[in-house]
Amino acid sequence: MSPRSPAVNEELRRRSRERLLQAAAELVGERGYEASTLGDIADRAGAARGLVSYYFPSKRQLLQTAVHRLMHRTLTQAFQRPPQPSVPLAGDELMARAIDAILGLAQERPVLMRAHMAGLLQQEGFIECTEQQQLALLLREAVARHGSLDPEADYRLLRAQLMGSVVALLLPGAPMPLAQLRRELFARYGLAWHLGSPPGPGPLPGGELGPAGSGRPARC
Repeated sequence: MSPRSPAVNEELRRRSRERLLQAAAELVGERGYEASTLGDIADRAGAARGLVSYYFPSKRQLLQTAVHRLMHRTLTQAFQRPPQPSVPLAGDELMARAIDAILGLAQERPVLMRAHMAGLLQQEGFIECTEQQQLALLLREAVARHGSLDPEADYRLLRAQLMGSVVALLLPGAPMPLAQLRRELFARYGLAWHLGSPPGPGPLPGGELGPAGSGRPARC
């Protein structure tokens, strides 16, 4: 049997790493961070325990990478979602989809996203990786297409605002309604409520949200 070529070996390593990232997101989303051991993640991925340490120095870095991967893939899907015009999406629509994609992840995967946000406040802090860089490229594209004159600075501001909204949405005991957080972000960027993926019927005159919106009463 002839030895595998370097290209084949590289592809096998890529697939192993992808399986570990997928398994980490699944398990932490199901059980929480503390209850998800590296051994459990390796078993879910069908990989040897030592392979986890080969790719990721710590469980915290594995989780951050897994969530950043999930986030940039979710953003990519949102940007490519129909209806697709014959020309690139307008800047407002792209920004709306970016905001809705991240807020939607927090709503759909609360255990996973809560663990991710808690990890950012740990000693290791914010860890840059290939997946995070891909996420950054997509968010920079959104702010640039929205008309930013300084995409790097405005991307960092958007990132901070999205992180703050995710924390507010997931805060145990005192969560903010998604539609209210969305309204604040949309107002900041001058976005019409119908863009992206609105969670309800939209704001009523005066800026209040209807019954299926933020939970705030509509004006009578």
